[in-house]
Amino acid sequence: MIKFIFYGLVIYLIYKLVFEFVIPVSKASNQMREKLQQMQEQQRFQQEQARAQAQAKAEPVASTTSTSSDKDYIEFEEIKP
Repeated sequence: MIKFIFYGLVIYLIYKLVFEFVIPVSKASNQMREKLQQMQEQQRFQQEQARAQAQAKAEPVASTTSTSSDKDYIEFEEIKP
C-alpha cells in the first residue's frame, strides 16, 4: 500500500514537472527564437535600405569631395602674449 502511494506521488510530481515547467519553457523558448529571427530579418532589411540610401547619396557627393580637400585645411598663426 505504501509503495502504491509512493509511486502515485512520484508519477504526480513528474506530471506536474512536465506540464507546469518543461512544456511552458519550451513554448517560451520557441517564441523567443521566432521573435529573435524576426528582429534579425528586420535589422538586415534596415541595413540594406541604409546601404542603398548611402550609395545613392555617395555618388553625387564623391565628385565634390575631391575638390574640397584643400578647403578643409585652415591655417592659423600662433599668437604670443
